Parts: sequence; C-alpha cells; structure tokens
Amino acid sequence: MRRLIEYAAYERNPMWDWAKIKNPFRVALNYLVVRICGVMPSLAAKNALYRSIGIKVGKNVSVGLEVTFDIFFPELIEIGDNSVIGYGSTLLCHEFLTEKWKKGPIEIGANVLVGANSTVLAGVVIGDGATVSACSLVNRDVASDALVGGVPAQEIRSDHTT
Repeated sequence: MRRLIEYAAYERNPMWDWAKIKNPFRVALNYLVVRICGVMPSLAAKNALYRSIGIKVGKNVSVGLEVTFDIFFPELIEIGDNSVIGYGSTLLCHEFLTEKWKKGPIEIGANVLVGANSTVLAGVVIGDGATVSACSLVNRDVASDALVGGVPAQEIRSDHTT
C-alpha cells in the first residue's frame, strides 16, 4: 500500500497552483541540481549535490546518468547504502491530479538495483536487496530480495520468506 497524503486542489487542477505548494525558487534550485547531476560523471560529487537538496543518499550509492528526482519534494527520497539507480530512471514523490494532489516518501533499501528507465512513484518502499528490471513502473511496495518488472511492476521471483 502506498503511503500518500492527499490534498485538495485550490480552484483548478493543482498544476496551475504549484507555486502555492512549494517555493518557486526552491523548485528552481532543485531542478538545476537534478539536471546538473544528470550529466555529471562523478558519483561522489553527484551524491553530495543530491544531499544538498535533501535527498538521503547512503554510502556507495550509484546514480546513473539522466536520472530525474522529484524537484518538488526531493527531501522525501531515501536511498540505502550500495544501491544503484539506473540510467534515465525517474523517482516522483508527488502526483498532480485534476481534482487533488498527493505526496509521499520513496524509501529504497540497501543493495537495491533500479533498472534503467524505470519509474518509482510516490509512497513506495523498495526492500533491501530487491531488483527492479529495466523499464518498469513501480507503483506499489517491493519486498526485500524480490525481482520485479513490467508495467506495472509485478513480482517475477521472490527470495524472501513471509
């Protein structure tokens, strides 16, 4: 189950009122950092810049090129030690809908692989040791040590015990 907080729209769809939701200067700074990091080859420099906008980045995390982190709520993203976020992936901590908007944290455990061009939605927890195959849409929690893939992501294999 995704952990989301729901908010009512003001007078129209919430995208029109995004500046009431988050300070525009902060969003602009977050955007610049995410875009600069998207083409930066140095993992250490990248992780330091991500931490500067509030993303909780563990030790030895590798974020591929062209990864897009949420520019409104990067502080809601946590990535555990030794995890890899693949090329072109997107992590979103908010959803703008026509009548409302939602936000929620993304928690990625240790030793997780998020394959290239995958999307992780708000309110999702990916457990330690999990693998998300390339081009997947993660719209629900992923158990530790599981292999998931597809749109939406489904469990392909599970090494966890319940």
